[in-house]
Amino acid sequence: MITHPTAPELIDSVIRFIEERAAPQLQDRDAFLARVAVNALAAVKREIEQGPTAEAAAIERLSALLGRDGDFATLNASLCEGLASGAIDSADPAVMAHLKASIIDQGRIDQPRYAGLKTLAP
Repeated sequence: MITHPTAPELIDSVIRFIEERAAPQLQDRDAFLARVAVNALAAVKREIEQGPTAEAAAIERLSALLGRDGDFATLNASLCEGLASGAIDSADPAVMAHLKASIIDQGRIDQPRYAGLKTLAP
């Protein structure tokens, strides 16, 4: 089995190419779009690297909250339905802790330099 290059390594290579070779030759809107592409690739890389751990942690929290096992989509939908119907109290500290942890995990993937993460994350 071929183990290299990994998906994150390939993404890093494309980012370096855009930043070091392509972007310096671009102007105006194309230069801006190159920066957008680099940011999108970096987010994809973080999703690959951090997403599975964040999802596993969310499943663990959701299973504890709901008292049953399942995949993320099913458990998350159940939480949403419970909150919408009032069957689950949105002020429950366990619900709030789950939501806060989920927001922190997603923020680390989507916008790791967001200043608010420093105040939210331990």
